[in-house]
Amino acid sequence: MRKKKKQNKQRRVFIIFGIIMALWILGFYMYVTYNRIEISNASYETQKIQSTIREKTVESEEENSKKIADMIEETTEKVVGISKLKNTGNTILSKSTENELGIGTGIIVSSDGYILSNEHVTGSKYSKCYITLESGNNYDGTVMWSDTDLDLSITKINAKNLKYIDIGDSSKIRVGETVYAIGNPIGFEFRRTVTSGIISAKNRTIKIEEENKLSYMTDLIQTDATINPGNSGGPLIYPNGKVIGINTVKITSAEGIGFAIPINIVKPIIESFKNIGEYQEATIGIYAYDKEVIPYMDSTFNINLEKGIYVAQITKNGPADNTELKEGDIITSIDAKELNTMNDLREYIYTKKPGEQVKLQIKRGKINKEVILILGKK
Repeated sequence: MRKKKKQNKQRRVFIIFGIIMALWILGFYMYVTYNRIEISNASYETQKIQSTIREKTVESEEENSKKIADMIEETTEKVVGISKLKNTGNTILSKSTENELGIGTGIIVSSDGYILSNEHVTGSKYSKCYITLESGNNYDGTVMWSDTDLDLSITKINAKNLKYIDIGDSSKIRVGETVYAIGNPIGFEFRRTVTSGIISAKNRTIKIEEENKLSYMTDLIQTDATINPGNSGGPLIYPNGKVIGINTVKITSAEGIGFAIPINIVKPIIESFKNIGEYQEATIGIYAYDKEVIPYMDSTFNINLEKGIYVAQITKNGPADNTELKEGDIITSIDAKELNTMNDLREYIYTKKPGEQVKLQIKRGKINKEVILILGKK
C-alpha cells in the first residue's frame, strides 16, 4: 500500500516536471523566433490632409473667380447702351449729353443686329432709338416688335458679325441661385456696371401705376442684385453667362428688391427674327388674369381661382368674339398644355402664327367645355 502511494507521488512529480519542461521549450522557441524578425526602416510619405484640402479650396476659389471675371468680360461686349434722343457727343454714353439723354440698356441677341430690351427704354413698335455698342460705335435703331404688357421690345440696327449673348432657360431657375445683373445705371461714369446677388423668388406679380393707369406685371424673377435707373433692358445672367431674364423694375421704397422678365417668354420671337427677319404676332383676343393677380383686385372681384386663366374681357371683333368662349370662363389648357399663369399662355401663343387653330379647354361653373378658335393677328 505504502509502495503504491510512493509510485503515485513519483508519477505526479514526473508529470509536473514534464509540463515545466514543455513550457520552457515553448518559451525558448518563441524567444529565438521573434528575436530573428527584422524591423524594416522603410521611408513613409506623410501628408497633412487638412492643409492640402485648404490649398485646393483656395486654388478652386481663385480659378472660379477667374472664370466668372472672364465670363463677365465676355458678356459685357454684348451689352449696349440705348437712348431715345440722338447724341451730340461721341457716344450715347457721353458726358456731354448725359443730362439730355434717358439712358437704358439692351443686349445683342443675333449676329446681324437684333437688340432685346424693355419697351419703356426703346419705345413701341416702329419707334426710333439710338444704340451704342461696347466698342463705342453708334447706330440708329428701329423697334421691330414690342409688347406693353410684358415691357419687352426688339430693335434692329444695321450691323453684321456681332457677338451675341447666350440664351438660358428661365423655367429651370431656383431660389437661392447666384445671378449677375449688367446695365448702364445713371450715366457715363457707371456704364456696364455689374452687380451680383441671388434669385430671391419666382413668379412674382407687381402692380404698376403710371399716368393714372393701372397694370400688372406677372411671373417676374425677383433678385437682390442691385438694379438702378438705366439698368432697364439689361441682362440677368447665370455664372455660366447665359441670360435668364431682362431687368425691368425695382421697388424704390426698399433695398435689394428688383425684378426681371423671364427670358423664355421671348425666345420664340427672337428665333423668328433670327431665322426669317420678321415676326407675326398671333392673338386670342382676350384680356385675362391668373391667380397671382386676383389678390390685387378690388373686393368686388370675388372669384376663387386655383388653376387656369380667368377671362375678364373679350376683345370686340377679335378672334374670340362670337365664339363659345365667354367672359367669366376659366381657360385650363390650350392644345393640351396646362395653363396656370399668363406667361404660360403667352409663351404658347408666341409659338403660333395668325390663322392657326387652337383648342381651349374651359371651365364654366361646374361645366367643362372645349372651344376651338382661329388665332388672329395682333
